[in-house]
Amino acid sequence: QVQLVESGGGLVQAGGSLRLSCVASGSFFSANAVTWYRQAPGKQRELVARITRYGTTVYADSVKGRFTISRDNAKNTVYLQMSSLKSEDTAVYSCNAAISLGRLGPERDYWGQGTQVTVSS
Repeated sequence: QVQLVESGGGLVQAGGSLRLSCVASGSFFSANAVTWYRQAPGKQRELVARITRYGTTVYADSVKGRFTISRDNAKNTVYLQMSSLKSEDTAVYSCNAAISLGRLGPERDYWGQGTQVTVSS
């Protein structure tokens, strides 16, 4: 059984910083692309940032220059460092990981439970 667990959310003032973590646990071969999404009340879920197993990154335009995604493959952990936070960053942040269950697959998608980030202005 593979689990993703996010942590690091909370309440922060505008201009502040938070670091989110997404840890994969269980029996699997490798975690491949990992994506952070967010969903604000009344809005659609949106991609925030993605990182491949080898470190290639993609960011939403709204967070470029403020957020940094990184990973530690030895710890099966992906981080989202968020700086210069704005009230519009308030949302539930969830991670999604493409997990290879064996050396030759299959690859399955897993989601964490989400962590709330609230930015007060």
